[in-house]
Amino acid sequence: MIMNRKLTLLAGLLAFFVLSCIRYTADQEAATTSVNMSASRLNSIDELLTESIENGWIRGAVAYISRDSKIAYYRAFGMDDFEKQKPLQKNAIFRIASQTKAITSVAVMILYEEGKFLLDDPVSKYIPEFANPSVLDQFSEKDTTFTTIPARREITIRDLLTHTSGIDYADIGSQEMTAIYQKAGIPAGFVRDSLVLGDKIKKLGTLPLVHHPGERFTYGLNTDVLGYLIEVVSGVSLDRFMKERIFDPLGMKDTYFYVPEEKQDRLVVVHSEKDNKLVQWNGDTFRGISANYPLQKGTYFSGGAGLSSTITDYAAFLQMLLNGGELNGSRILSERTVNLMTTNQIGDLNLGQNKFGLGFEITTPEGQAQSGVSEGSFAWGGFFGTTYWADPEENMVCLLFCQQWPLSHGEISEKFRVLVYSSLEN
Repeated sequence: MIMNRKLTLLAGLLAFFVLSCIRYTADQEAATTSVNMSASRLNSIDELLTESIENGWIRGAVAYISRDSKIAYYRAFGMDDFEKQKPLQKNAIFRIASQTKAITSVAVMILYEEGKFLLDDPVSKYIPEFANPSVLDQFSEKDTTFTTIPARREITIRDLLTHTSGIDYADIGSQEMTAIYQKAGIPAGFVRDSLVLGDKIKKLGTLPLVHHPGERFTYGLNTDVLGYLIEVVSGVSLDRFMKERIFDPLGMKDTYFYVPEEKQDRLVVVHSEKDNKLVQWNGDTFRGISANYPLQKGTYFSGGAGLSSTITDYAAFLQMLLNGGELNGSRILSERTVNLMTTNQIGDLNLGQNKFGLGFEITTPEGQAQSGVSEGSFAWGGFFGTTYWADPEENMVCLLFCQQWPLSHGEISEKFRVLVYSSLEN
């Protein structure tokens, strides 16, 4: 009897999968014709993601492509919760982690446009704890003590937006700063406890930098500092500012720091890799990081990593930027400010083949030659296997969301890019 029920369930899931494919193909033909993309070539994405699931590389994924503001491809694959045989839905809520940074950066630029500060203002003008910064000199692994030297200059708001401040990352940064931050109680942003952002950022301001401001690109807690800057300057909490100034105007109804109880069943289960097999995330997966943080009634609004969202909510955010700061009659930023954000802001410094703007990686001619993504595209991703890019030349928004760490087969996202551009027909 139990075996019969299991077979019936599996048969039902298979029928659901097949019927979804049939409906989707018909819809896709109409959509892709209007945006000059090949439906048959886009179907190769189905094969890529289905094979990745069958090979045991991922449990599931949602993929989305729009061109000229029209959806060309939008589909879910695989399982949300494999143990419960729960299929992954297109409207699933994902932990977008570092994709939070782009939203926080836009929030910063909203205040910049209102004349609240200049990009080259010292951060200490608004958060005094960042005055007189120091740089790490000597570090003792034995007892985590250290010595410092004075920084050559103060950190500016532009330094934070470009990750050139010298602030490192907690948990995933250098060994020295991971130890220093851990001792000081500085989190990476995935917080389930009742901490307060301002308390931790003020403490962070008293700790050493890994290099002098402006000296090089170091991915770090810069955007968490910007989140607190927004609170200081605006006088409201970061979650409220984002909701009122970005989420509500753009119709982003499923984007939260802490997912409300009535939507928690849509939060995707996080998987990890162990002994070449996929397992559900648990307390031993990554010390200091809990995957359950969005389910809490938390108070720590991490501007660098705290948000969860759906793929369509984030697509709306990116489309707003492609439109020059406006979507469906709601203007979030001016076109000039969007251009500023998506222009190289790190000069001769490099991020692989590419550059960095104010919150985004920017594809250079060298980057285009390497990946095929158009020059001027802006992109980033998240810790738990989410990635995106927006292409102004082709007017495309492209996203691929998984929910897994580590993701050893990162080539999935690279192949996704190849398949997107091979589908263009103009």
